[in-house]
Amino acid sequence: MQREPDRGLTHVEAGTLTPGGGRSSLERSSLRRLPDRLLKWGLTALAAAILALIVYFFVRLADESSAAFSRFGVFGFTFDDNWDVSKNIYGALPLLVGTLITSVIALVIGVPIAVATALYLNELCPRRARGVLTTLVELLAAVPSVVYGLWGVFFLIPRLKPVEQWLSDTFSFLPFVGGPVAGPSYFIAGLILAIMILPIVSAISREVIATVPVEQKEAALALGATRWEMIRIAILPHARAGITGAAMLGLGRAIGETIAVTLVIGNAPTIGKQLFDQGYSLAAVIANEFGEAAATPIHRSALIAAGLVLFVLTLLINGGARAFVIRGERRRGQA
Repeated sequence: MQREPDRGLTHVEAGTLTPGGGRSSLERSSLRRLPDRLLKWGLTALAAAILALIVYFFVRLADESSAAFSRFGVFGFTFDDNWDVSKNIYGALPLLVGTLITSVIALVIGVPIAVATALYLNELCPRRARGVLTTLVELLAAVPSVVYGLWGVFFLIPRLKPVEQWLSDTFSFLPFVGGPVAGPSYFIAGLILAIMILPIVSAISREVIATVPVEQKEAALALGATRWEMIRIAILPHARAGITGAAMLGLGRAIGETIAVTLVIGNAPTIGKQLFDQGYSLAAVIANEFGEAAATPIHRSALIAAGLVLFVLTLLINGGARAFVIRGERRRGQA
């Protein structure tokens, strides 16, 4: 007796497995496959347009800043420490140093708080309070940067100056610390940037921590680990790459911030000798001087060149962060 084939099993048609006897996608008419092709072409075009836009920005900035680079040289402009508008001498090193110092301060202060916030919201916070606290943290991103800057000018600077002077006197044996404290400073700018990057770093870290398998956490607890030990041996190693990527995105956000930093950094085009000195940043100098630079072509070109340096710096940081995250995911997959 011959057995009839099972209609519910998959079978091969035109070299493609199809469930339940359905037709292969290769057998569909061209008109039925048109939406898929349109979607593929549309998404490809959007991705290519984004890359083309980045290339256009770079080419346009390079063209507009060619006068400054021709006069001072690429390395001369980037690494000379003399920015003197009255003499038409432009060296962006003080601005670059100020940008990096304030951004590093923001990372040192903001990232541990952001990660601790994400851990608390995911692992320790009561369910009823989790939604409210998450919303409150995310609302920090809705505050305009000028409000942060004004808050720094009228609240942080006068109230933190005695504390800064005490820190400067107490830890004067440390490098880059010690001496009289100015009102606006690298430290105040970095502190405000730390608050501004906290929502994005916390949100991404929270999503990454949520992907840690429950079995991995329960296994650690079952072996006798405390809650803190479970976080240290089960959650943080699994989420390390994602948290690093979140920190680098926060660093990119801090590097490009303009208004808040302009109000509290002091706008002094010199390299400060200590953490509590006044300084400048690449974004702040563009915001401050671009209006008056229209009458002086070399000044305008120098400001656009500063924007190009900022653009390249941001791309390098985000590219490095992406490469680190990919390498971490590969190592985790191999393990």
